[in-house]
Amino acid sequence: MRARSLLPLAVAYFAAGCAVGPAYHRPQAAVPSRWTAPTATGTSAGVSPVDDAWWKSFRDTELDALVLRAVQQNYDLKASIARVQEARASLGTSKSSFYPQINAGVSAERARQFGVGLVPAPQTPAGVRAQPFPYETNEYRGEFDAAWELDVFGRIRRQTQAARADLRASEQDRRGVLIAVIADVARYYAELRGAQLRLGIANKNVAVAEDEVKLTRDLAQAGQATQRDVAQAETQLETLRAQIPQLDFAIESSIHRLSVLTGQQPGALRQELTTAAALPVVPPEIPVGLPSDLLTRRPDIESANAQLAAATARVGEAKADYFPRFTLFGTAGRQATQLHDLTLGLGNYFAAGPSVSLPVFTGGRIRSNVAFRSAQAREALDVYQRTVLVALEETENGLVNYADEQSRRDHLEASVRSSQDAMNLADAQYRAGLADFLTVLDAERTLFTNEDLLAQSQTEIVVDLVALYKALGGGWQPFPLEAKTGNGIPYPQ
Repeated sequence: MRARSLLPLAVAYFAAGCAVGPAYHRPQAAVPSRWTAPTATGTSAGVSPVDDAWWKSFRDTELDALVLRAVQQNYDLKASIARVQEARASLGTSKSSFYPQINAGVSAERARQFGVGLVPAPQTPAGVRAQPFPYETNEYRGEFDAAWELDVFGRIRRQTQAARADLRASEQDRRGVLIAVIADVARYYAELRGAQLRLGIANKNVAVAEDEVKLTRDLAQAGQATQRDVAQAETQLETLRAQIPQLDFAIESSIHRLSVLTGQQPGALRQELTTAAALPVVPPEIPVGLPSDLLTRRPDIESANAQLAAATARVGEAKADYFPRFTLFGTAGRQATQLHDLTLGLGNYFAAGPSVSLPVFTGGRIRSNVAFRSAQAREALDVYQRTVLVALEETENGLVNYADEQSRRDHLEASVRSSQDAMNLADAQYRAGLADFLTVLDAERTLFTNEDLLAQSQTEIVVDLVALYKALGGGWQPFPLEAKTGNGIPYPQ
């Protein structure tokens, strides 16, 4: 009687779409109206960033090819795609709870039992006696059973909402991995070309120093220079030569890293990348948009938002355990003692009806689970707010680094020009006997140092720009997850 009175109520709740627990709303994030960092040369703060392949702005075909290979073959990216597929399958598992669960089975059983029968016994007064005897029977059964839980209080809906949010978080995490992989390729490629540039400068300076040593030795033999001048020239030469192994290592390690990023053995790209090439050219104008653009561009922010939505839905899923569960069930089948008797007839049976289960005493399990899920939701909210702040910090730092490095580059260019003039004058005075050799060596050392610093600064500008692009969160749109190659790896449209 009680079940009959509860069933209409359950159907009414189900039809109304009632779901217990808090509804999710995206939290407000404190985002400034404009960047606090000074506007760098070549950046436009008021123009929204372009969601295209930002690495193409460097106009380097080798870099474009490396990025494409990394997107197709990088194992971190493949693993992130597998995690998306896992989350999609988990969502399918959750959604299946909306539908009736139907099972079928067949069985065949042979049983041996003992019965009791009367047998003749002349010595007994009745002339008979009871005696056990074995007998065997067969039973064949075919059965279908079904159960369908009515989601009256939204437990399954909240569970499915959480799984769907987990899928969105996995997709955003995959985009975050994609951005990181592309940025790493661009960064290590810039460092490779920068190391090659520095190696070229070092080799040129070594050649100049070798000529200087030869000239000094000739002057010493002619009595126009001292052995101290020769020793100082040789010291300068060996100091320059000592830089070359370090630069060779930087070149090799960059090649190894690029090879691994593209899913290959560490030395696979040596033949392709050993030949020196120019640094990627920095584009003249870079739109950086507004701080609010990060909320939709940064995959880590979107992932944190989805994780917060999932945590909120799980609070409702946990609270639904306080309420009864309504289930419709049914069973139907056939049974017979002979296989050929499994036909429509008297051997058929069925059963159907509703059931209601209500937690009466759980020892605080439900209450503790609700508290656990609520704490997870509060944690997810804090993680979201922290992620927004970190995104703002990274972008502000990227803008500052890019602006300051350009200023440093400009000063180093002026310093190299002045150092070159000073060395030319010192060399001319030394050859004319108007200056000692120590003045020449000091001018050369200053020029060589400034040329190397300038090459480092030019490389750092490219690296800082890559970091800025990464902080802005662009680059994943040209590689949608839905566009795939035959092996399931995203491919540009």
